[in-house]
Amino acid sequence: MKKNIRIAYFGTPEFAASQLEAILHAGYEVAVVVTMPDKPAGRGRKIQYSDVKKTALEHNLPLLQPEKLKDTAFLEQLASYHANLFVVVAFRMLPAVVWQMPELGTFNLHASLLPQYRGAAPINFAIINGEPETGLTTFFLNEEIDKGAVIMREKVDIRPDETAGELHDKLMLLGNKVIVETIRKIESGVAQALPQDELLDNQPLKPAPKITKEFCNVDWSRDCQTVYNHIRGLSPYPAAHTQLQSENGAVIDLKIYAAKIETCIPDVAPGMAITDNKKYLKISLSDGFLFLTQVQQAGKKAMSITDFLRGTQLLGKWKTATEREK
Repeated sequence: MKKNIRIAYFGTPEFAASQLEAILHAGYEVAVVVTMPDKPAGRGRKIQYSDVKKTALEHNLPLLQPEKLKDTAFLEQLASYHANLFVVVAFRMLPAVVWQMPELGTFNLHASLLPQYRGAAPINFAIINGEPETGLTTFFLNEEIDKGAVIMREKVDIRPDETAGELHDKLMLLGNKVIVETIRKIESGVAQALPQDELLDNQPLKPAPKITKEFCNVDWSRDCQTVYNHIRGLSPYPAAHTQLQSENGAVIDLKIYAAKIETCIPDVAPGMAITDNKKYLKISLSDGFLFLTQVQQAGKKAMSITDFLRGTQLLGKWKTATEREK
């Protein structure tokens, strides 16, 4: 067990659970884990534990699940564990009274190369914007969201066909290394935190705000690459969404998880759906077609386009919501 560091760990989803495992595997003492309160989920409204809570229970770690982070009772409980370093991964914003508590500071692991892509959805927006690379950043918390001094940055390439889910998993594994290295730097006193202003490099800042339901709607009036990036940047969650409408008024709601580009000059207007009702369904855009390859119809499971067409005959002319609204 490392003797110089005593950690309070804050996190909620699978991404954060992986980093907690890495910290424990490296031999560091986690004095307490803080995660979100349990909540009902799914059709049965059964109580669901966060992934971080599951990991904490597996390792018999003390656990706090506050409703309010400024609650006096929670603050007293947190202070009683005498952690000298707070580590935050995929958690809500901490008030100053929390992040100022430990003598070695509080640092966060963020899934982008800060100062780019500050916000809730950095993985999604790096792909949506067609970036060739992204990465991870550890930084000390301050009064502003995602603007603290940077301790470490680690770059990764983004494949041209990579989805948000695939990039998430790649960054999660890389995070296991980055978070432990950051703790070691702080433990040994060699962590040199660099203000983010020194990393701007005269590039315009790109944000990564929370993704809304409306943002998930595909705009078929845009070019193939832009729409393709939008689809893979939202796959598998929350998933790009579109509607198909027949000339008779029937409507099909679809989530789109995967697609392929065919570059050409279409002979139909953007937004038209073309299918052989067996093997392919493609949507026309200004500079080509996008072949849908994996979709999910409302009320059904995700499936390949051939399985979808086997159960849904798109007879007559069909077009997307974007085309219909023109």
